[in-house]
Amino acid sequence: MTPFGERLRELRAERGMTQRQMARAIGVSPAYLSALEHGKRGTPRWILVQEIIACLNIIWDEADELQRLALQSAPRVTIDTTDLSPRATELANLLASGIDVLSDEAIEDLRLRLDAAIRQSER
Repeated sequence: MTPFGERLRELRAERGMTQRQMARAIGVSPAYLSALEHGKRGTPRWILVQEIIACLNIIWDEADELQRLALQSAPRVTIDTTDLSPRATELANLLASGIDVLSDEAIEDLRLRLDAAIRQSER
């Protein structure tokens, strides 16, 4: 499941909507909506995210969060390390080969550390 799919499912459930009801309201099949929630589909088109926001009648901060999550939820990621250092290539490969065995806690720890390192580098 992607962060977008997880949040979409939460928002839909909070409003008591079934997948079938929501799918009909946003103009997609229930199978597509299920695949989107489970991370089996790629990043949704911008217009579909807008349809979802309207359907769920969510406020601005939740809408911004959902749009951000959609952009960060590609289920398949490719990292081109061609012009990067050998250490960067090693990091990318280590993450690719080991992410499936990490606990949620370990993933969250790495995510927070990486986010902090990126923010510090941008200063």
